[in-house]
Amino acid sequence: MLTVDGDCCSGVFATRTTVGNSDGCRFLYVVGQLRAGGLERQLFYLLQAMDRRRYNPAVFVWNYTESDVYVARIRALGVPVWSFAGLHGGSRAKLREFRRVVRQVSPEVLHSYSFYTNLAAHWAAWASNTVPMGSVRSDFLGDKKESGPWLGRLSARWPRHQIFNSAHASRQAVRVGGLFIPKTMHVVRNGIDLEVFRYSPVQTPEPPLLLGIGTLIETKRWDRLIKLAARFKKEGHHFKLKIIGAGLLRDALCQLVSDLQIEDHVVLPGQLDDVSAELRQATCLVHPSEVEGCPNVIMEAMASGRAVVAVDSGDVTALVEHGKTGYVVAPKDDAALARYVTHLLTNPGLSQKMGEAAREKANREFGMDRLVRETLAAYRAAGWKDE
Repeated sequence: MLTVDGDCCSGVFATRTTVGNSDGCRFLYVVGQLRAGGLERQLFYLLQAMDRRRYNPAVFVWNYTESDVYVARIRALGVPVWSFAGLHGGSRAKLREFRRVVRQVSPEVLHSYSFYTNLAAHWAAWASNTVPMGSVRSDFLGDKKESGPWLGRLSARWPRHQIFNSAHASRQAVRVGGLFIPKTMHVVRNGIDLEVFRYSPVQTPEPPLLLGIGTLIETKRWDRLIKLAARFKKEGHHFKLKIIGAGLLRDALCQLVSDLQIEDHVVLPGQLDDVSAELRQATCLVHPSEVEGCPNVIMEAMASGRAVVAVDSGDVTALVEHGKTGYVVAPKDDAALARYVTHLLTNPGLSQKMGEAAREKANREFGMDRLVRETLAAYRAAGWKDE
């Protein structure tokens, strides 16, 4: 059976009982997992910045792993983390049990934070007083495709109100049109913790450090950045490239580094915990990804006072002001990517000037207070009454 553990902050549904917190929760978030990803970080930021005493949030994890990074971090905020436990059966059994839990807890808002849990949120809240809210956290077409032909379509249509973290994705949905798009799309760009990602002047490390941060998957195009490093080596540039992240392509990317004989210039250390410290050591951030929503790492680099060279994807142009806080290059324009990275690599004064402008923009637009304020506004637009 599936229910809330007697201690609501311990976090696992186990045996049928009542909710440990007699007040229930006003906001219930359902998320696919709590691993070290950008989506999960944004949920953590939202919970961290909101008035938790007032809104009494809880999190339900669809595919729970106790060791996932944000399980412990969210619990440390005093927010319950619930999941399926001892449940036998597939997706239909999960849907039935999840709906029963939502009816038991009766939250005011049920917010699906992963695209593929959108349909579950709609189903669980149907014919109740709970306001369901869906999410598109990256590329709209990509999210639909990854979720499969049926779940992708249904999760794109329901709930009828959905929060998109990029205007680019909402424009995709409008262009697609038809039945399988939300009725109302609310654009709420990501936020970051400006206290964690603090400004620091650009250092002059020896050699200068180019930094890439992200999951090691095909769409991030780290192969392109590694090949650029090989070109720089042939041209005699003095530099080091560090690509931080974990993913299925790590072995293949390491092999590419070996094949190009640039092990003395390129390192892939895997996942590192303190990204802010890495950014403080960097000359600039290079982001070659071809599929994005609202990239956390670009915002984090800018808040740290680092210029960014990024491929035009998702909402990159809304974050990076070309020629002022960094450079935006067209997809597949290798010549432009090389030219702009060289500008920053060989001109510390330019890197410093752009980094200062980037931090100013971050202060104006990237804070977590704005993330909370705009999210609550979307809830109200969907029918939630903050009483």
